[in-house]
Amino acid sequence: MKGPLFYSKILLFGEYGIIKDSKGLSIPYNFYKGALKKEETLSLSQQASNKNLRRFAGYLAEMQEGNNLVRFDLDKFEQDLEEGMYFDSSIPQGYGVGSSGALVAAIYDQYALNKITVLENLNREKLQSLKAIFSQMESFFHGKSSGLDPLNSYLSLPILINSQDHVEAAGIPSQSTNGKGAVFLLDSGIVGETAPMVHIFMENMKQEGFRKMLKEKFVKHTDACVDDFLKGDVKSLFKNVKQLSHVVLDNFKPMIPKQFHELWKKGIDTGNYYLKLCGSGGGGYILGFTEDFEKAQKELKDYKLEVVYNF
Repeated sequence: MKGPLFYSKILLFGEYGIIKDSKGLSIPYNFYKGALKKEETLSLSQQASNKNLRRFAGYLAEMQEGNNLVRFDLDKFEQDLEEGMYFDSSIPQGYGVGSSGALVAAIYDQYALNKITVLENLNREKLQSLKAIFSQMESFFHGKSSGLDPLNSYLSLPILINSQDHVEAAGIPSQSTNGKGAVFLLDSGIVGETAPMVHIFMENMKQEGFRKMLKEKFVKHTDACVDDFLKGDVKSLFKNVKQLSHVVLDNFKPMIPKQFHELWKKGIDTGNYYLKLCGSGGGGYILGFTEDFEKAQKELKDYKLEVVYNF
C-alpha cells in the first residue's frame, strides 16, 4: 500500500486573524509532502507514527458518535494499522507548514465514507462541509483548529478565506521567473508548539485593548495584504506587509522567539525585508517578504532561507 501524496501548506496571511474573521490566504507548498504507507517491520519512528495513528483512530470513533458530519471505515483503518501502516512524511513538525494537516487529509481521503472528492464541483457549501470536518479531525492535534491546513492539503489549491464561513479556491497571480522580489521561509531552528501559542492568544483576547488592536490594526492590514497579493499590487503589498510586521512585533512578542526580535526590527528599519509569523509562531519557520531577495540574503546570511514565491 502506498497512499496518494499530500503536501505542506503556507498560510501567507491570516494567522490568528482568521480566528477573529480576518481574511486569509493559504497556498500549497510542494517542497514537503506525506503519504500513508505500510511495512512489515517498522523502524522506531514508524512505530511512533503507527501508535499516534491508533490514538487518532480512537478519537475519530468518538468524533463520529457525537455528530453526523462524517463517517469513517474504522474497521479498515484498524486493520491497516495492524498490518503496519504509518504516515511517511518529510513535513517538519512544529514548523507552521501543516504537518498535521497533511495527515488529516490523507486519513479522510483513505477512510471517509461518502467523501467529497476533489473532482467534484466544489461549491461554497461543499468547501464549508470539508472545512468543518477537517476542523473537528485536526482538533485532535491542536486543541482548536480552523480546518484550513487539511483543506489546503486535500485540495492542493490556494485557498482564500473571506470569513470563517466563506472559503473559496483562489487563483493567485503567476510567479515572475526573473523578479527580484520574493516570499521566503527563514528557519528559526526551533520547534514551535501550536497549543501554547494559541492559549496565549486566547488569554490576550480577554483584554479589550488587545481586541481593539486586533480589529483596527492586525485584521485591517491582513485584509489589505490579501487583497494586494491577489491583485498583484506589489507596491501596496509591501507597504501593508511593513505595517503588519510592525503590529506583530509590538503585540505578538511571545510568538516571536526572543533571538529574532532584533532581526525583525532591523528589517522594518532598513526596509530590506519584512518578517511575519508563519502559522502560530513560537519557533518553526518565520515568513519573510522582500523586494530584493539578494539584499535580504546578505542581511540574513546566518540563516537558512527557502524561496516560496517570486514577484
